[in-house]
Amino acid sequence: MNVDLVLRPGRADDAVDCGRICFDAFSGIAREHGYPSSIPGVEEATGMLKMMLSHPGFYSVVAEIDGRIAGSNFLDERSPVVGVGPITVDPGAQNGGIGRALMRDVMDRAAARRVPGIRLLQSGYHRRSFALYAGLGFEFRETAACMQGPPIGGTVPGFEVRPATDADLGACDDLCRRVHGVDRGGELADAVRAGTARVVEHGGRITGYATDLSFFAHAVGESTEDVKALIASAPAFGGPGILVPARDSALLQWCLARGLKVSELMSVMTIGLYNEPAGAYLPSVSY
Repeated sequence: MNVDLVLRPGRADDAVDCGRICFDAFSGIAREHGYPSSIPGVEEATGMLKMMLSHPGFYSVVAEIDGRIAGSNFLDERSPVVGVGPITVDPGAQNGGIGRALMRDVMDRAAARRVPGIRLLQSGYHRRSFALYAGLGFEFRETAACMQGPPIGGTVPGFEVRPATDADLGACDDLCRRVHGVDRGGELADAVRAGTARVVEHGGRITGYATDLSFFAHAVGESTEDVKALIASAPAFGGPGILVPARDSALLQWCLARGLKVSELMSVMTIGLYNEPAGAYLPSVSY
């Protein structure tokens, strides 16, 4: 590790420098491997990190070398299981141990809070980050396909989708616990306030929900049909697209048949509590 490296809590006024580094790091690594960047521009990266640096539900850590920001990492603490990222290091300072130090910092934070589990998604083409996370104790769980394309439209017979309300939070949290063993209530509550959350009803009760249909959102359903209904209702797929577990062949093939294309494969990795999903789901880029 660089002896001049200092780690400190992130601040809202770090967004500009951290956003520039975030874009440069993601776009550089993607270009190196022949993939499009998951971060479209500096402005988008800065806006995303400004939200995270200002939100009380996110823990942030910034790396400095000689007083200049060289990288950052985040921990989404809005729900019982925490999600890592985005972690980025200035391309001019990579391969010097900064990424490992940033990862150890958020893992120490999770341990101090005694959270039951930590999760992340990793770009399948980036071998170095996979090795870093595996070396730090993360276990590979499954592959998710990032899919993008035109809105599907239409409905799934018998499955009605509508906007989620505060009154739905309890039922949605119960559903998530049945499928994953834990809820993601903090994220869902934020999505309801933002107006992006949807629920699907089948047989007169809630059987699925989505915080949105995007790279940074997740969905949970009792069955693949629930998640199909949520995807079909989406007016667009935000960011690089939705993340579809590759093992859910029925859902993956349904998406492909309706014009969605696979842009990249990502690895779901975890430390601590993990249950094999007892239903259908779409992870977010954090988990």
